[in-house]
Amino acid sequence: MSTFGANNNNQAASIAPNDCNVPQAGNDGVSSLVWSPNANYLVSSNWDGGVRCWEVQEQGGQVRAMAKAQVTHEQNSSVLDCCFSADGSTVFSAGTDKAVRMWQMQGQTSGVAQQIGVHDAPVKSVRFLPRSNLVVSGSWDRKLKFWDARSPNPAGVLDMPERVYSMDACDNMLVVACAGRHVVTYDVTSTPREHARKESPLKFQSRCVTCFPDTTGFAVGSIEGRVAIHYTQKVQGKDSFAFKCHRQDSNVYAVNDICFHKQWGTFATVGADGVVNFWDKDNKQRLKGFPAIKRQISCANFNAQGNLFAYSSSYDWSKGSSFHTPSTPDEIFVHYVAEEEIKPKKKSGSRR
Repeated sequence: MSTFGANNNNQAASIAPNDCNVPQAGNDGVSSLVWSPNANYLVSSNWDGGVRCWEVQEQGGQVRAMAKAQVTHEQNSSVLDCCFSADGSTVFSAGTDKAVRMWQMQGQTSGVAQQIGVHDAPVKSVRFLPRSNLVVSGSWDRKLKFWDARSPNPAGVLDMPERVYSMDACDNMLVVACAGRHVVTYDVTSTPREHARKESPLKFQSRCVTCFPDTTGFAVGSIEGRVAIHYTQKVQGKDSFAFKCHRQDSNVYAVNDICFHKQWGTFATVGADGVVNFWDKDNKQRLKGFPAIKRQISCANFNAQGNLFAYSSSYDWSKGSSFHTPSTPDEIFVHYVAEEEIKPKKKSGSRR
């Protein structure tokens, strides 16, 4: 295992002084952040049952966000994940009401989002598959279900080896991380076809999994401060590896989210230590380490253009209920990404 770098510690509210504090970020933990694929609309899912949308504007590195609309799940049950359709017109969400829901953003500005599917247990992850125009949901009932929004019955159901903890899709690739350290990849060009089923290269519970933008593999993060870079296809000069991160002295923190920059193929990790790191997997180096903020960072994402990075300052429950402080607000920030922060750097020598 390699260690890219040590963390700094600070108690600021955001990773940079000029980061935009998104208004009306919700009243409980932020579970996911997604950007529209073709506009600077940011959507969050929250444990308070809300799915919220903001319009984000950037000019000369200055960022502002304006609240646009909000929908909820039934009885304000917690929302655990959300995603956009390929054309950016629709948001799909899933949560503890065991439902998969659809929000057509031009036609609805409030109320309960329309249900398009259901599981037998809370739904942890949801993604849109552009090749088939289907929505896929992964649940703690150990099922993957595929939904056509026009039909109440699933277009397909796949049994999983354990409860679904995280899932991601990119183009024709779907990767699912389950309890028991199972990781399953699928080709979803048309009818889903299992590509590989393996044990996570990390020794502890998977927390997050994300496809490479070029779909040659995936990155998986665990609860014990490690990330594995795993290639599912042979790429000349590239091998799978793992590294330590989100650690300070003898303390080890969960890697809560991994998100890739679509232009450069570099990526960010965020953790329970309140730290954001930008990495270059191809050169095996850390590009940027930001000072720790005062709260855990539960999720993050780059916009389609790659010049904006949204992240949540939100309790992730990694220390249990005794460390939950309801009086401390859950916040979402948007950081303007300078090219030198995220663009790969030429290596001056060996990292060892």
